[in-house]
Amino acid sequence: MTPPDPWNAANGEAGATGPAGPAGSAEPEVEDTKVDEPEKPSPGPVAALFGLVRELVLVLVIALGLSLLIKTFLVQAFFIPSPSMENTLLTGDRVLVSKLTPGPFDLHRGDIVVFKDPGGWLGDDEVTPSSDLHKVLSFVGLVPSNSDDHLIKRVIGLPGDKVACCDDQGRVTVNGVGIDEPYLYPGDEPSDKTFSVTVPAGHVWVLGDHRSVSQDSRYHPDLNNGMVPESNIVGRAFVNVWPLSRFTLLRNPSSTFAGVPAP
Repeated sequence: MTPPDPWNAANGEAGATGPAGPAGSAEPEVEDTKVDEPEKPSPGPVAALFGLVRELVLVLVIALGLSLLIKTFLVQAFFIPSPSMENTLLTGDRVLVSKLTPGPFDLHRGDIVVFKDPGGWLGDDEVTPSSDLHKVLSFVGLVPSNSDDHLIKRVIGLPGDKVACCDDQGRVTVNGVGIDEPYLYPGDEPSDKTFSVTVPAGHVWVLGDHRSVSQDSRYHPDLNNGMVPESNIVGRAFVNVWPLSRFTLLRNPSSTFAGVPAP
């Protein structure tokens, strides 16, 4: 019996235990090779400026779009051009008007509303001309409207109400009940004109707080008996925002009309 060749045995053991490969030899390790990407050239000053301008234009367009949407459907600012609502509102005040009233929210007696001239309420000397720039900025809601063809008054009568002046105490009556009006301009009477009207459906009857100078529903009996169509109402003024020293919420004087029965 021929003894095993120790050299072959050693080679066989190495082949058995070593890494797999041809003839039992070890494969060389492969190192990961990192390929550096070429650096992108930095944009030049012209390209950087163009990118900045593009972003600014995009932001401006979005801002104008949002402003237009808010002004069209939610809130619009108005400039007070006359003393007819003193001392509640003074000439030059800026108010915000909610376009959700009338609409999702109902009108109430005592609400202050902005409405489009029903026809002939404003004389030519009362219309405030606006520049083209102001018209554009007002259209998108960036500046208050000049109220050039709008008025602002307080709702006294709703559809179906009978509004008259005056009772034995000199007060305006609504559905036969005299109302005490704390918002009247100091020294003014509730009315220096007598009237008795019934408000038709889809209309309101309005008066200014400064009764002695306000050309309101009392002075237009020949124009739909002084009624304002609800379709002409832009919305309810709910806050005086300018000047800041006069910032105040325009609350409804609900206690004034609390005793008024339904028509």
